[in-house]
Amino acid sequence: MARTLMKGNEAIAAAAINAGCRFFFGYPITPQNEIPEYMARELPKVGGTYVQAESEVAAINMVYGAAGAGARVLTSSSSPGISLMQEGISYIAGAELPCVLVNIMRAGPGLGGVQPAQADYYQATKGGGHGDYRVLVLAPANLQEAVDLTQLAFDLADKYRNPVMLLADGMIGQLMEPVELSPYRPMIGLPPKDWATTGTVHSGGRQRGSIQASLRNSESSRKKPEGRDRSATCRAKAARG
Repeated sequence: MARTLMKGNEAIAAAAINAGCRFFFGYPITPQNEIPEYMARELPKVGGTYVQAESEVAAINMVYGAAGAGARVLTSSSSPGISLMQEGISYIAGAELPCVLVNIMRAGPGLGGVQPAQADYYQATKGGGHGDYRVLVLAPANLQEAVDLTQLAFDLADKYRNPVMLLADGMIGQLMEPVELSPYRPMIGLPPKDWATTGTVHSGGRQRGSIQASLRNSESSRKKPEGRDRSATCRAKAARG
């Protein structure tokens, strides 16, 4: 298949549409603005929906809703914008919903700068929001990897019912390279989305579904110590102290 010269951000957006993404919710911030610009122009051509939200907080909660309905949905932002999304990402992970997040990183804390950097590595891989969850993180080293990993991200999100983050920086986002957008072939064995809240009117009589955040702690982890309650244990330690 012929290769096309594209900017990194546009290549990521094109790969997402190629993988079946039909919903994008986001808020502009450099150096990733070509992603929402491309989606705003191209998504309506394939019957998709683009919404520029009033903030990153609003955008990630729109992603939450679309993911709950079983749609392939994307949002993108850059470092401080991703920070604003963290509570919503935590809720999405807790509800075990698939979505794809693109972080075209800035450099440094605060507003940072748009030069190439890997400043958000620990935020992406070691935490993010509250609640002891993790997202799957894919980090492309060039534009062809950015295309391939974007398409893989949607499959992994559906397979594991978990947010997947594509982690890149301003160099990947702004660089131009020839890329190949090969026909999308979904991963074999992806589970059906019978959990999706798509309504019951045209469902053939299935039961109404609901999506709730899961509780990670087991009942056993909340049991009191054997033989004495926790308050007695604390009093004993204080007396020895």
